Amino acid sequence: MEAFLQHFITQSATYALLAVGLVAFLESLALVGLILPGAVLMTGLGALIGSGEVNFWQAWLAGIVGCLLGDWISFWLGWRFKKPLHNWSFIQKNKALLDKTEHALHQHSMVTILVGRFVGPTRPLIPMVAGMLNLPVAKFIVPNLIGCLFWPPVYFLPGILAGAAIDIPADDRSSSFKWLLLGTALLVWLAGWFIWRLWRKKDADDALARYLPRGVLVWLAPLLAVLAAAALYGMFNHPLMPVYLEILAKVVSR
Repeated sequence: MEAFLQHFITQSATYALLAVGLVAFLESLALVGLILPGAVLMTGLGALIGSGEVNFWQAWLAGIVGCLLGDWISFWLGWRFKKPLHNWSFIQKNKALLDKTEHALHQHSMVTILVGRFVGPTRPLIPMVAGMLNLPVAKFIVPNLIGCLFWPPVYFLPGILAGAAIDIPADDRSSSFKWLLLGTALLVWLAGWFIWRLWRKKDADDALARYLPRGVLVWLAPLLAVLAAAALYGMFNHPLMPVYLEILAKVVSR
């Protein structure tokens, strides 16, 4: 799939935009998104945007269209085939995730639809489950539109940052700056993930709780947050940072 898309998007800008829409559509489509490496593909497409091969605004629009199509088809499938879907073997194997999604939609439908758009395992499930629960369209449409508006650039962002870094002029400082960018990105991601784990406060039935008990998270999450802040400070004060920001500005101004 990834090799096919790489060949497809190098043919022309039109093909690249079709690939963006296709990936966004499949990543949002009921159950298909569970097996598709959508985050990896969106990051790869983001790298093409960052390197200037694909227009940022056109890719954003294509991502929105694909996202909306996938979500609304999923909503319709859930509404139309609710009974067969409940008895489907694939659904039964993922019943725990389905039950959690149903419970969240019952309790906080708008927040669940909006936040679920950015969470891998629930993204292709929530619209379908909303249809299965006969959730009123009025409750679905607003958070769905907001989520589909902001989801593409968020998932493009890592690739955009990496693609733009490639265009930094090569000199004695560029290599160290690129390593600093990579290290900072990893530290920020790790700090965010550990803080999220700490905030969840759910260790009972979590397989990772054995390796990351709350006692470890209490000191590890703040430590990573401090390291991430220090790395960000060093990155923004690096002499090549203005050059990098100028490249990023060109990406969104094309």
